[in-house]
Amino acid sequence: MVKVQRPLVYALDLHDDPVLIERYRAWHAPGAVPPTVTRSIRAAGIDAMEIFLCGNRLVLLLWPGEEFDPIARAVADAADPAVQDWEKRMDEFQQRLPFADASVKWVPMDRIYYLPD
Repeated sequence: MVKVQRPLVYALDLHDDPVLIERYRAWHAPGAVPPTVTRSIRAAGIDAMEIFLCGNRLVLLLWPGEEFDPIARAVADAADPAVQDWEKRMDEFQQRLPFADASVKWVPMDRIYYLPD
C-alpha cells in the first residue's frame, strides 16, 4: 500500500492586474523557475508542490517529506541569495491577504471537510 501524505495548503493573492497575473504564470511555466530555486525546494525535503490560480487567488499544495523542517527551510532560504532574489521578484506580483500579518506571504489554510470523515 502506498502511503498518502496529506499536503500542507496555503493561500496568497496576486495583484488584480491581468498583465501581472500573466507574467506570474509565465514565471511558473515548466522550466521557468530558476534551477537554484527548484534545488532549494527539493533540498528542504519537499517531495512535491503545486500552485493553482483562480482569478488573482493562489492556492499552494506542498507535500513535505519526512525530513521536512519548516524552520530549517526558512533559515536556509534567508541565507540563499538566489532564493532571496526569487522572493523579491515574486513580490512584484504578490500581495498579502488582508487578514494576514504583514510578514506572512503564504497563509496556511485549515481543512474544514474531509470526505472519509
